[in-house]
Amino acid sequence: MMAYGGNPYNPTLKPYPNFNPDQDCEKLRKAMKGVGTDEKAIIDVLAHRTADQRVQIVKKFKTAYGKDLIHELKSELTGHFEEVIVAMCYTLEEFDARELRRAMEGAGTDEQTLIEILCSRSNAQIRKIKEVYHSIFSGRDLEKDLMNETHGHFKRILISLAQANRDENPNVDMNAVNADVHALYEAGEKQLGTDESTFNRILVSKSEAHVRAVINAYGSVSKKDFEDALKSEMSGDLLKAFLSISESLFVFPFIYGSTFLFGPEISFRLNSCS
Repeated sequence: MMAYGGNPYNPTLKPYPNFNPDQDCEKLRKAMKGVGTDEKAIIDVLAHRTADQRVQIVKKFKTAYGKDLIHELKSELTGHFEEVIVAMCYTLEEFDARELRRAMEGAGTDEQTLIEILCSRSNAQIRKIKEVYHSIFSGRDLEKDLMNETHGHFKRILISLAQANRDENPNVDMNAVNADVHALYEAGEKQLGTDESTFNRILVSKSEAHVRAVINAYGSVSKKDFEDALKSEMSGDLLKAFLSISESLFVFPFIYGSTFLFGPEISFRLNSCS
């Protein structure tokens, strides 16, 4: 059992007990050799290994055959099936970095992807994502890209999150909690208009334990729970971002799953072939 946001959760995919990267690499090589591709064999290997085990397979494949496994998979597969299989071969940080870049390149911006990733990752994860982003995209700076592709208070919250500087003190000072509860109430419901900067400062910079306590205590000053208060004060992407931060503190986000990423039709294909 592991913990996320202070709450225990059980991973749905356990480490494969008889993991042998050499054998897995051979199965994958045979699945892509000759005419046609044995998709079931690919699924049998990659869909039943943890992220760490898949990373080992990618490294071992290149050592054993002098070929890049991800490149080979891209050349053999197509469509959404290719996307989900290739995504499974990246480290979680590289997957996040690539998704962030995809969300900001070309015309328009996929704000929902920016929210889902940056609002639910730890300081350490965001720091690593920034390093990987800089490495694989020819020196691009994640923070600069966020500044160029977003605007307003939504941009401010993303830039704040990208600093990866949230307080990590696990101890909770209830006097400080009560002060922030009142500060949020006064910045929102109590006044005409909303002071978004106060919400940003508290929800992004204070520790997860502190923010969780603030959210739980918000009902002591308002007839609304914290989520309803947010909905009454904000809208659009800014609201989605604050709600995502709040929810990530209480519920383990189902990230990097095939249904989440590519829809139920691809998830069904994976399940039916395994």
